[in-house]
Amino acid sequence: MAQKMKVNDEIRLNILKALLEKGASHPNIGRIKTKTDYHLATIKSSLDFLQKEGIVTGFGPKIAFWKLGFKLEAVELLQLDFSKPALVEKYLDIARNDPHVFALNSVMGSGNFNVISFQFYEDVEAYHKNLQETYVKKIPNYYEIVKDRQVFYLTEPTFKRGSRTNSIIEIMRKNAALD
Repeated sequence: MAQKMKVNDEIRLNILKALLEKGASHPNIGRIKTKTDYHLATIKSSLDFLQKEGIVTGFGPKIAFWKLGFKLEAVELLQLDFSKPALVEKYLDIARNDPHVFALNSVMGSGNFNVISFQFYEDVEAYHKNLQETYVKKIPNYYEIVKDRQVFYLTEPTFKRGSRTNSIIEIMRKNAALD
């Protein structure tokens, strides 16, 4: 009897891990077979299953942004005044369309911050120029909507920079071993 696939079983986790191999920008079935020793049909059906379940949402290259001149990652913690919905929506529209912003999330925790933004820039000056030209000048009463802002600049040395996908694979593997 065929065993029902699960996203967190050892076969699917091993296939996901093989997809993370350096240089893989699409699922190379032969490379996955070499790394896992699974049958081609198992690999293909697993990839189809993982895509159908929405676990694997795409494939793409990993880019060394610093080699393209983007040596600064800015992380902004923001306190937006949600009692002004029109201004908040204007801010969010601009941020969604700002190519420097690669992640924008709601955040909860200690303090009054409610939004976090992750951005790439060439340097600190480019960050401040984009802030002024893209946000402050284009949003009327910018400082009425952004009540507080803390900015962290991530620079070298980097003590650890891993893959979120690899981290979740290892956590799922650890949790499966505990079950």
